[in-house]
Amino acid sequence: MAESDVELSAALTDPAYREAVVDLLAVVAYGELSAFERLVEDATLAPSLADKLALAQMAGAELAKVQPLVDRIALLGTDPFVAMAPFHEALDEFHAHTAPADWYEGLVKAYVGDSLARDFYREIAAYLDPDTRDLVVSSVEEGLHSEFAIERIREAIAADAPLGGRLALWGRRIMGEALIQAQRVAADRDALTAFLVGGVDRPGMDLAALGRMFTRLTELHSDRMAELGLDA
Repeated sequence: MAESDVELSAALTDPAYREAVVDLLAVVAYGELSAFERLVEDATLAPSLADKLALAQMAGAELAKVQPLVDRIALLGTDPFVAMAPFHEALDEFHAHTAPADWYEGLVKAYVGDSLARDFYREIAAYLDPDTRDLVVSSVEEGLHSEFAIERIREAIAADAPLGGRLALWGRRIMGEALIQAQRVAADRDALTAFLVGGVDRPGMDLAALGRMFTRLTELHSDRMAELGLDA
């Protein structure tokens, strides 16, 4: 079915909800575009041609996720690039503050930072209409990058134990910066904030529920650090 043939759900006739959905799709789209750019940059740090090719393939997978989001934003009557513009500063600032110094820091950042963003959007997706929820969830599915990062980092730590301590500190920094930017994105957009505390045809999250959400994000981060063989 072509994107133009998609029948919009009744929930999207609500202007406030529609604006929030556009914001959400736009930040996910810009996040995926940024992930593509970062993986391309990280590929230049790869220690082997096999690693370089693996990251290039992963970058292509991230880029492929952008077009369906762009198409849906356009279907909702908004210029996708105008919609993405408000999120440039926060996401670009995150990447500027967390530029990796080497290949392994880049892998940890991609695994920890991207996974946290995916967790955040999956949490929000629970409050979306079914069509939008399915699009967001499919857009934040984890690809082969997770397995690749876990394998490479575990191998590196086994060969160089002190590296584990440095990467553990780096992972904590990524987590702190990512939470700051996630909160900033939600707070800076009135429609998105209103949606978070209102939901669609169901109660939204109050401050306590928002707090529990960020607690879950922190716990998932700890689990992923453990998968890497790092202390959270």
